[in-house]
Amino acid sequence: MTATKTPLLDLCPTPAKLRALKPEQLRQFADELRTETVDAVSVTGGHLGAGLGVVELTVALHYVFDTPGDRLIWDVGHQCYPHKILTGRRDRIRTLRMGGGLSGFTKRTESEYDPFGAGHSSTSISAGLGMAVASGLKGERKNVIAVIGDGAMSAGMAYEAMNNAASAKSRLIVVLNDNDMSIAPPVGAMSAYLSRLISSKPYLSLRHLAKEIADQLPRPLRNAARRAEEYARGMVTGGTLFEELGFYYIGPIDGHNLDHLLPVLQNVRDADDGKPVLIHVVTKKGKGYAPAEASADKLHAVAKFDVVTGAQSKPKSNAPTFTRVFAQSLIAEAEADPTIVAINAAMPSGTGLDLFAERFPERCFDVGIAEQHAVTFAAGMATEGFKPFVAIYSTFLQRAYDQVIHDVVLQHLPVRFALDRAGLVGADGATHAGSFDVAYLGCLPDIVLMAAADEVDLMHMVATQAAIDDRASALRYPRGEGVGLEMPERGSVLPLGKGRILQEGTKVAILSYGGRLAEARKAAAELGARGLSTTLADARFAKPLDEELVRRLALEHEVLITIEEGSVGGFGSFVLHFLATSGLLDGGLKIRPMVLPDLYLDHESPAKQYETAGLTARHIVATALQALGIENAAARA
Repeated sequence: MTATKTPLLDLCPTPAKLRALKPEQLRQFADELRTETVDAVSVTGGHLGAGLGVVELTVALHYVFDTPGDRLIWDVGHQCYPHKILTGRRDRIRTLRMGGGLSGFTKRTESEYDPFGAGHSSTSISAGLGMAVASGLKGERKNVIAVIGDGAMSAGMAYEAMNNAASAKSRLIVVLNDNDMSIAPPVGAMSAYLSRLISSKPYLSLRHLAKEIADQLPRPLRNAARRAEEYARGMVTGGTLFEELGFYYIGPIDGHNLDHLLPVLQNVRDADDGKPVLIHVVTKKGKGYAPAEASADKLHAVAKFDVVTGAQSKPKSNAPTFTRVFAQSLIAEAEADPTIVAINAAMPSGTGLDLFAERFPERCFDVGIAEQHAVTFAAGMATEGFKPFVAIYSTFLQRAYDQVIHDVVLQHLPVRFALDRAGLVGADGATHAGSFDVAYLGCLPDIVLMAAADEVDLMHMVATQAAIDDRASALRYPRGEGVGLEMPERGSVLPLGKGRILQEGTKVAILSYGGRLAEARKAAAELGARGLSTTLADARFAKPLDEELVRRLALEHEVLITIEEGSVGGFGSFVLHFLATSGLLDGGLKIRPMVLPDLYLDHESPAKQYETAGLTARHIVATALQALGIENAAARA
């Protein structure tokens, strides 16, 4: 029989089995869990570095706490791969981020060990506090642990929750996974000893006794004694900020040393104090896998890779990605205009602004995971005559909606939003799909909305945004590569609210907004091959809508199909509203808006997602044939 590489892991498919091990076996168990994590992600791709950094923490938390009865929340969810392996999902871990397989994030419908879904960051403390308060109202003594890290503490929502937790008096435990040493002083044996000491029952009992004595003192002396104790611990451990927010601070602790982690977690578990606790754990992203440790981004997100070398299997393309085209276009505009600045929310490489920062380091701002701040920060810069471009994924701009309305659009400030990952995004699934921005921005007065159908149009639209200086504008573009067009040196300013006709016909009109243009082109060709003369148009703008173009398409064709990579309430709705109010629906026009379906689409390849969504060339053809009453042909399409 061949010896297994993971004998202890094989014996422990669930946390209950893990808790049967002896403490001295946990080091080997953690090493095996790390090996399995690396091996699995090498097959599937996904987020690697963050999970490797929390292997020991994952083991310690499930060993000490009674999960799933005790609630364990991971924030951001991409830290959770070791957690998934350990909670009964090892047999499916090589389906990670694949159609029908495991999600790349925590997901309530996937496992009882995932009490809260987290694809976006900084929600764990709020959710955990809600669970803890609910547990108290039900008379239960349940531990709720929120593990927040990988930058998630830079978001204001985390501090709003902590501020509220101080008055809630619930059993909430926050584990701050500090994986970039941005907060922590050096961690070692003395720090670990002090952390065990201040989390222990004898210390807490002594502290309680001191508090009772201090309570008998006059208020000034009582307050002075309390602050003296807090600041004394703060000077030793560095946690004054969290103490001031109302948490009992413990740390920093070496997050890879189980001898340090276990006693502290056990002390906190057994404590009877109603005060929320923050345990500051220092970890190393990518820990234990040499290629990750050596990588600048610690292999944060990877394609399939070779375990021995870490070399990733990324298919080569001759066409540039939309993200890179955006960055290069913005650099070209910034070369000519010193007032152009760029802002992102902890996603410099994801948005392409790492390239902008290399060229203009003093004009590029990464504000952390703080989309609300990013938007209002940009608004402030706009008031002083600068031209801010805020590059945020469509799915993340949702987090700053009030700021977009109140701080930007209402004040007519020319902030330029660049919305990457518009439409469906594949393996990241529903949490990251850019489905709603046209609908949620389109209802705002006096905002310009554009969508790039190809990489050259993206260049032109960046130039157009730079020229719009009297109102807000938003440009959406998809994930992935362009179509391979020859690129100009710099984009040209487009006339606002004007689309383009790419092919003239007489029977069917297809009006595309954004990244479905290539599919619309295929559909037009097939309809033409069936003898149905077809016009193909690219709207380019949703606001202001090209009413002249829409009017012409409506009057000159029997069928008008709109298609977009967005939800109902977006571009197609604007077209329908215009047609209805202008009387163009009164003469029998057959109009068919094609949008994303009214459901969340799980992780899958983008091609299969769009097939499921009904937004491919085949579906466009079938829609046209059905509208014309050619039912049998539509069924065969």
